[in-house]
Amino acid sequence: MKSIVAILLLFTFISAAAQNNYISKAWVADNGDGTYKNPIINADYSDPDVIRVGDNFYLISSSFNHVPGIPVLQSKDLVNWTIIGHVLPKLVPYDHFSRPQHGNGVWAPSIRYHNNEFYIYYPDPDFGIYVVKSKTIQGPWSDPVLVQAGKGLIDPCPLWDDDGKVYLVHAFAGSRAGIKSILVIKRLNANGTKILDDGVLVYDGHEHDPTVEGPKIYKRNGYYYIFAPAGGVRTGWQLVLRSNNIYGPYERKVVMDQGTTTINGPHQGAWVTTQTGEDWFIHFQDKNAYGRVVYLEPMRWINDWPVIGIDKEGDGKGEPALVFKKPNTGKKYPIETPRESDEFNESKLGLQWQWQANSKLTWSFLSGKSLRLYSYKIPDSAKNYWDVPNILTQKFPAEKFTVTTKCNFIPRLAGENTGLIIMGKDYASLVLTKKQDSIYLAYVECKNADMGNPEFEKMIEKVSSSVIYFRVTVSAGAKCQFSYSSDGINFKNAGDIFTAQPGQWIGATLGIFCTRTSHTNDSGYADFDWFRVEK
Repeated sequence: MKSIVAILLLFTFISAAAQNNYISKAWVADNGDGTYKNPIINADYSDPDVIRVGDNFYLISSSFNHVPGIPVLQSKDLVNWTIIGHVLPKLVPYDHFSRPQHGNGVWAPSIRYHNNEFYIYYPDPDFGIYVVKSKTIQGPWSDPVLVQAGKGLIDPCPLWDDDGKVYLVHAFAGSRAGIKSILVIKRLNANGTKILDDGVLVYDGHEHDPTVEGPKIYKRNGYYYIFAPAGGVRTGWQLVLRSNNIYGPYERKVVMDQGTTTINGPHQGAWVTTQTGEDWFIHFQDKNAYGRVVYLEPMRWINDWPVIGIDKEGDGKGEPALVFKKPNTGKKYPIETPRESDEFNESKLGLQWQWQANSKLTWSFLSGKSLRLYSYKIPDSAKNYWDVPNILTQKFPAEKFTVTTKCNFIPRLAGENTGLIIMGKDYASLVLTKKQDSIYLAYVECKNADMGNPEFEKMIEKVSSSVIYFRVTVSAGAKCQFSYSSDGINFKNAGDIFTAQPGQWIGATLGIFCTRTSHTNDSGYADFDWFRVEK
């Protein structure tokens, strides 16, 4: 009898744990029948790098100017993922990133596990290559150490060789370095914290592989392999270089391209092996306003060359898979997806949220019932909201979805604003604005915001209540329709259909904000009860 009770309790515990897994209402990659569909993460996690440690897979990606930086995702089966943290609470140099630096900051990072320690190397194209370390994936991570200063040093990846020597491969950003399409390998000290030489040019892609970048280096069966995308983010292919000497010469082979699919690119990624010995490749596809979404491809080795994806022609070059059998990791795991909705009932923000710049403690507080955003003065230098740091954002979660949030606006002064925004180089927002006589609802658009253009504001109505429900419905082609409601049931459209646009190297984002135009010793606020993402 006791054993039966124990089994029932265990089943209840497992069921409760499974129920705690977040499952998106907008996109689920696990088909529930032993197969999955691509993309496995239908959100903007560009330049993914992946490793396996024990039974866990860890994925990191570029985060550019968004804070906290370098998201960390975890999976048990390479299909079902959840966000478990971030590596960088703030970006360095701190003052530099106190204002939005669109497209700058953290470019393609790499993650490795060596001597029971996690290493992440990340490039800032304006400052150089950094490394951070941690004994656990949850952190705390060490402060960034500048491995090599310089402009245009990008996409670093380390290799600890069998003889104890440590190497770093990286590429160059033409916008800063004045040269691109080449890969170099440099020696690192034993701690992996300092470059020891000027490096060796191991591949020049100008002739066959323009814009070769994003290298990931591995060793297998006595060969050194450099996996690298080439040909451009939206139009390129997956290249693999092979040599029995770290410094080359390297043989060249294209192992995956778009083929007959609609998966353009396909771009930068990482090779990972399951506990059962299966090989898989994770990469991204650039989908314009939707960002750089993440794909999982089967991978196998033929004559010591990898073949990635579906090789229809049998020529050793694959193309992306749309639906495929899930990886064999030895066990079955429940469906889970990265979080999108947030009830704001916890003591911390959901890990999906990021600011446009290094944050201040006074911008937001959680009460356990809602998220309170205090109004923060728009910088004097700001031409529009492209230059505003205190916009709290998250990624688009799917091609089609609806976001609704309930807001209670308590302003103190004229010029205070709060609202829901779709942010990109063009942006649109639904805004409550305090004027001298009352609170008004307005629809705002800004075209080419990155060029400093002014906003266009359309006043909708004077509101009688401080509580309003903001909504935006996104349909195919990133078409966005804003609407609003006073009761959360009956919604009225606001503004014309707005076509979302990407930001600088990222997709469009969803955001909420509370700002003001004047300087004062106190501020009004907006309480957001919840933020819900549905299909």
